[in-house]
Amino acid sequence: MSAVDALLLLVGGFFAGVINSMAGGGSLITVPLLSLAGIGGTLANGTNRVAVLVQNASSALGYALGGFGSGRETLPVLAPSALGALIGSFGASQIDDQLFERVFGLLMLPLLALSLWQPKTETSDRPWPLWLSLLAFFVIGAYGGAVQAGVGLLLLLVLARSGRDLVTANAIKTVVILAITLIAVPVFVANDQVRWIPALVLSVGTGSGGFVGASAAVRGGERLIRPVLILVVLVLASRMLGLWELV
Repeated sequence: MSAVDALLLLVGGFFAGVINSMAGGGSLITVPLLSLAGIGGTLANGTNRVAVLVQNASSALGYALGGFGSGRETLPVLAPSALGALIGSFGASQIDDQLFERVFGLLMLPLLALSLWQPKTETSDRPWPLWLSLLAFFVIGAYGGAVQAGVGLLLLLVLARSGRDLVTANAIKTVVILAITLIAVPVFVANDQVRWIPALVLSVGTGSGGFVGASAAVRGGERLIRPVLILVVLVLASRMLGLWELV
């Protein structure tokens, strides 16, 4: 890995960590950046999980120091999400590189639209029944285990149905993704789909960005990153879809 690649992963990882801790969708940046650094699709997916693990641990610390995050609220979401993550991560580890890159590129654009839509956070007049909530968290966990990118956005949408404000929902989401990633990482490691040097470099960026982003989210600064997110995701989505190549 060149010095330029390392710098790209550090800076991009910091930005992605901020985005992930405030809303979600940071893997829309880090996975393509790993691809630009010469790490293929499934290897990029596995390598990215290590950085996601570090970022969510630092974000959880940032929210906890800000007085957000409750085990009582988080535990009911963990079991179905964790089961789904185990199934999803195993399935993703069997996909070939080119197929993963094309599927990921196609997913980036609708996930961008989802990331720019602000979910309602007031209590719903008709909350979902328990079975539907459990099913939703299982599906989200499976998606998170397989792809990761945008899983935080999906969690926010479901958590919003229960009336949590955006900062509290983000704190819960962070702990759930941490648990999902703890399950997914060993699957990718067992399949030799983690490249440790890029993973550690990227983790330095995502970890520091996650803590800064969580602290900023507590103070209400999540809107600052939206215009930049649009530009970066559009550029990187076009690269993943093969619309342009680096010389």
